[in-house]
Amino acid sequence: MNIEYQPLLPVQRDLQRIPRGRARFQHYLRLIFSKYPKVVELAPLVAANPMAKEHVTELLDAYLALDADRIAAEAAREAAAALADVPGECYASLMIMDDLLGGGTNRYAEEFTIRFFWAGVPAELPRYMTRFWISGVLWSSEPASAQAAREAMLTAIYRAAYVHRNGAAQTLRDRMVQEGRVLTQAGCTTPMLDDDDLAYTREVLVPFLDATDMRTCIECLFGDAPARTLGFTPQGLSPWAGLALALHDARVAKASSPREMLPDQARCLS
Repeated sequence: MNIEYQPLLPVQRDLQRIPRGRARFQHYLRLIFSKYPKVVELAPLVAANPMAKEHVTELLDAYLALDADRIAAEAAREAAAALADVPGECYASLMIMDDLLGGGTNRYAEEFTIRFFWAGVPAELPRYMTRFWISGVLWSSEPASAQAAREAMLTAIYRAAYVHRNGAAQTLRDRMVQEGRVLTQAGCTTPMLDDDDLAYTREVLVPFLDATDMRTCIECLFGDAPARTLGFTPQGLSPWAGLALALHDARVAKASSPREMLPDQARCLS
């Protein structure tokens, strides 16, 4: 896979220099769209908050001080080498989504969309795009860290490759397999539960493994506290419980049978 890293954190930071208001929003639109009508040039920034407040400015400054784009670019090169058998070209970047003070942005609804609907590489690019983008998403509710930048980029790339090979996951079971393998390939060690909580989570999730609806999957993957933010039904689960179980099982599978984690035959990305 040929991945060209494009640093967008400085672009987001420059946008924050403009006072909040109409001028900033118009500049935001000019950044995203090219001179050709209805063509999106900087697709990841469609999900950014153009009216973000100072907390996003401060977070951008923190990531820029960490040289997060360099960290992400190195991660992208690492992933591209591991996915050398996958043909095709794409851009990759980090961007910040404002789930802290971003109005109607709900972290968990957005996470679900990113993991299971944004990840797939389309067989044919829509007319409004000239290049496919892989976005490593950072959250305004979390502090800046080099690890967050690296993992955001790696998981986004490995997720795109996984969905391309295996198709879009439909059931809770398939979504857990996807995320467990993606997180394992990216070297993630969290989310994590203790042994008792893992066993409990496994038992609770059994009746829901064939569920396909967003509500049930969010309740099971993300746990009770996230579910409550959307008015969903708590299932008695810890935060990120289903994802923690998925990561645990994938790491166990990799340790016992490393070949199970090898990539399948890829379809063309171009």
